[in-house]
Amino acid sequence: MNAQQLLTHFDHIADAPDAIPRLRRFILDLAVRGKLVPQDPNNEPASELLKRIATEKARWVKSEKIRKSKPLPPVTEDPYELPFNWLWTRIREVTSDRGQTVPDSPFTYIDVTAIDKEAGCIAEAKSLYAHEAPSRARKLIRKGDVIYSCVRPYLLNIAVVDEDLKPEPIASTAFAVLNGFGLVLARYQWIVLRSPFIVGIVEASMRGQAYPAINDSDFALLPFPLPPLAEQHRIVAKVDELMALCDRLEAARMKREAARDRMTTANLARLNAPDPDLATFQNHAAFVLNNLTPLTSRPDQIKALRQTILNLAIRGKLVPQDTNDEPASELLKHKKISVPDAGSFELPKSWAWVNVGAVADSRLGKMLDKAKNKGTPRKYLRNINVRWFDFDLSNLLEMQFEDLELPEFTLQDGDVLICEGGEPGRAAVWDNRRTDIYFQKAIHRVRFLDFVDSEFFVKALRASADDGRLAEYFTGTGIKHFTGKGLARYIFPLPPLAEQHRIVAKVDELMTLCNQVEANLTTDDETRGRLVEAMLNEALLTDTPVQERISADIPAISVIRNA
Repeated sequence: MNAQQLLTHFDHIADAPDAIPRLRRFILDLAVRGKLVPQDPNNEPASELLKRIATEKARWVKSEKIRKSKPLPPVTEDPYELPFNWLWTRIREVTSDRGQTVPDSPFTYIDVTAIDKEAGCIAEAKSLYAHEAPSRARKLIRKGDVIYSCVRPYLLNIAVVDEDLKPEPIASTAFAVLNGFGLVLARYQWIVLRSPFIVGIVEASMRGQAYPAINDSDFALLPFPLPPLAEQHRIVAKVDELMALCDRLEAARMKREAARDRMTTANLARLNAPDPDLATFQNHAAFVLNNLTPLTSRPDQIKALRQTILNLAIRGKLVPQDTNDEPASELLKHKKISVPDAGSFELPKSWAWVNVGAVADSRLGKMLDKAKNKGTPRKYLRNINVRWFDFDLSNLLEMQFEDLELPEFTLQDGDVLICEGGEPGRAAVWDNRRTDIYFQKAIHRVRFLDFVDSEFFVKALRASADDGRLAEYFTGTGIKHFTGKGLARYIFPLPPLAEQHRIVAKVDELMTLCNQVEANLTTDDETRGRLVEAMLNEALLTDTPVQERISADIPAISVIRNA
């Protein structure tokens, strides 16, 4: 499996969720299993290398460079099968720390903030004076060492000390320091410590809640797959080559995403422009609505598209006006309903701005007071039962209602229920799905006059929640509330009733299409994800050449990519 082959085939599914990170983990897993580069029978076997490491370690102990460590138990049960010239050992059998010191002169302090964990190096070390030394600044490190954060190790703060740091570097006691005596390559140690195999063992060994960590004794016992030294060099070179390939794949993916983002953003911006030329606007609208699938590749783009649809709907740009419709402004005059000052954008001539308080009756629900409430226990809605455009009736509670007060808190078909707190303004239209449910004080029940379509109003409310206009009617600084006074003052655009119906139908049609596109995105992502997983797992579980297995998957992968 050379870099070019991987580039050719993996690119077919590089847009799968988490594809590149999984590819990186896969490469590391192959590396520590001896499946990334071929073995050479002429290489000194790991069993002989281990003897040389033991000799070198004894020399360091004798010269008092390190302390003598306690004997470690051998690995009696192999975690997985290794190549013929590899060997299972313990990580502290082949590495050693360098001891500790108390700084008495200026030093370079290494803590987790200094680590560039993706690059595996020290990026931003601080120079400190001795009197500035944190109590954890104790561990000696030198060029060629590996440092591994034992605190919250799942964050993978692991780095190779790849240069001579001046002044003398000292690391935090949060790190395990690994010196491989020149016989276990630092970069190979980094590969092992980041491999899924070791990550899984470490996570199972962590202790503590707030700051989970692996202690020194558990760390010392980590099983370590030791290859011949010459093969370590080949593994490191191949991993570096393939990680560079991953960088290129990631850059290409980001470039594609950026291009899609620019195209989607530009097209939605044209639709949301204040006063576009009518013909130009119609062309843009037709293009976007006819190309929802290619314009949207992520759920956040679907969200922006939904917001755009609602924005167009409440500005009179989603469906054409009909000169035969009775203008809303004339209707309000007949009803002797005062029209507020102009709203925040220009409306079509047949539309008008109106306050909720002028065209609806609203009230809050019943106060929950277990000491004072009397009557029969009945189910009621809380604000958590109200979603945007729908209700969740799966967790209804009960409070006592007297028969005489039931008419006050009864729900009718077409009632709009609006959250007073929680997420103020969240609303849905009641559709008589249940006749035995009432509502609590945390909810406004709004009943409109017959020339206001409740569904249209909720869509207008959501549009103003999306663009921030609704928040202008809230009270409170930390916890926001949509009070009855605020609701009565809230102004919204009112089209002719017939046009309201047409807008609601068109919005529902387009939202259904958005739901379908979003579902397809999820399905495509799941399918790509399964293909990635299958391809990578199969490479670990079989002996078929990787090139052959990937090639066999290309037809299926191509179908998904072109879907």
